[in-house]
Amino acid sequence: MKKILALALALVMVFALAACGSGTTLTFGTGGDSGTYYAFGGALAGYVTEKTDTAVTAVTSNGSQANIEDIASGNIQLGFVQSDVMDYAYNGTRLFVDDAGEPAPVTNFSTVAALYMEQVQIVTLNPEIKTVADLEGRNVSIGALGSGVYFNALDILGAYDLTEEDITPQYQDFATSVDSLKDGKIDAAFIVSGAPTTAVVDLASGNDVYLVSLDDEHIDKLIASSPYYSKNVIAADVYGTPEDCTTVAVGAVVIAGNDVSEDAVYDFVSTVFENIGELGHAKQDELSLEFASSVTNVPYHPGAAKYFAEKGIEVPTA
Repeated sequence: MKKILALALALVMVFALAACGSGTTLTFGTGGDSGTYYAFGGALAGYVTEKTDTAVTAVTSNGSQANIEDIASGNIQLGFVQSDVMDYAYNGTRLFVDDAGEPAPVTNFSTVAALYMEQVQIVTLNPEIKTVADLEGRNVSIGALGSGVYFNALDILGAYDLTEEDITPQYQDFATSVDSLKDGKIDAAFIVSGAPTTAVVDLASGNDVYLVSLDDEHIDKLIASSPYYSKNVIAADVYGTPEDCTTVAVGAVVIAGNDVSEDAVYDFVSTVFENIGELGHAKQDELSLEFASSVTNVPYHPGAAKYFAEKGIEVPTA
């Protein structure tokens, strides 16, 4: 009887392990629950978990910098990052310096894939704010202090010869910015996220929303000093704005800790790119192997490099 019970228990454990895959579990740091990172990250995590032996759990986070730091500390294994913040980390600039202002690079992570572009969206309910120059002297949300959005805002303002001192800055996340716009507490907000962004869709559902465009002269000036930006257009039908918005964008990139297994990262990237039309989120339509393999400033994880090699694409590795 004892042998039968032991055998039965062993079979239960085998079936449990089979149901859970190989036992590899990854925590995927995304962003705030009103942003694209969280919504798309949740869709990707669920799909990879369903289709492979690697279980991925998407969790909310404070975004790019926090995800890099949490990977470094081992709290998570995957994370969404803006391509510019990834560059700051790897080279020890801006967000990644010590108290003395000296470089404090973080390099224990690798690229998995670039997924889509994140547009710099300058959102307002005031039709009189037509250019970045019109932000001077106004209450403007420029993201949490020290965040990726914060530095994007400073870059854009700087291209127009404005500084943080030329506006009345508010340091708010997406959801708080939208609430402040609704309540008339701020005049405009910088939101850096893949459009359509949930928070802005919510705002547009009950208000006439306007997006501030950048002109080519200032876009060229910005890209010359910060080449991780690229020109981008948000179509008028995305939020029901009066016209298309010309802006700039950075890449939304998935990264992994260097200690994550090759098999687990291979499971993630291969499953995503072999099933682009079935991922359950509108951002799937923006995925491409060409863009996924386009990162050059941070090496790719061996699991990702293995998949791209199968597609005849060579990516940089450590």
